[in-house]
Amino acid sequence: MIIAIDGPAASGKGTLAKRIAAHLGYHVLDTGLLYRAVARDLERAGFCLNDHWAALSAARNLEPATLDDPALRGVPAGDKASVIAKIPEVRSALLRYQRDFARRPPGAVLDGRDIGTVVCPHADIKIYVTATPEERARRRHLEHQARGETATFEALLADIRSRDARDSGRAIAPLAAAPDAIQLDTTTMDADAVFKAAMKIVEGHARQS
Repeated sequence: MIIAIDGPAASGKGTLAKRIAAHLGYHVLDTGLLYRAVARDLERAGFCLNDHWAALSAARNLEPATLDDPALRGVPAGDKASVIAKIPEVRSALLRYQRDFARRPPGAVLDGRDIGTVVCPHADIKIYVTATPEERARRRHLEHQARGETATFEALLADIRSRDARDSGRAIAPLAAAPDAIQLDTTTMDADAVFKAAMKIVEGHARQS
């Protein structure tokens, strides 16, 4: 089974994907980490993020074993990934890896922004997780505070709105809910409630199969 979970930044899709995968015993892939890793490798090699050919080379030579690098977490890495994700050649290079991952038995959960629309358009279950920009900024602000980092709510809100516009407006594989995706608005829900709602969707599909 393939479960596709899409949504904008800080919507909670990553946390949800991990919990579903752990519960079902499936593999899980945060596809955003692929783009963050490409950006990391580009900068470490001394190239700028807009160098398409260098980015393509980095994507082709990406080592999946490095996706647990702590440097890939946080707002700066996410912003850089959003720039990398606009490069068509990079998206094409990473597509094969994502689709191969999705076919791993006994099943896989992939989260990102184009899983249900481009990467796995025939996924068994598609969930589009969202929340208001204000709520997503509030959550991110709490994460920064927990890590002892200084970031204002206003700055985080502006960043989220900027990323939303960039991800939704790119020409290749823009952020969008698949027509057959079930939308899950998490604005007023905590992580446990989101998990329960998502599992109802998964279990409902299982009963129909």
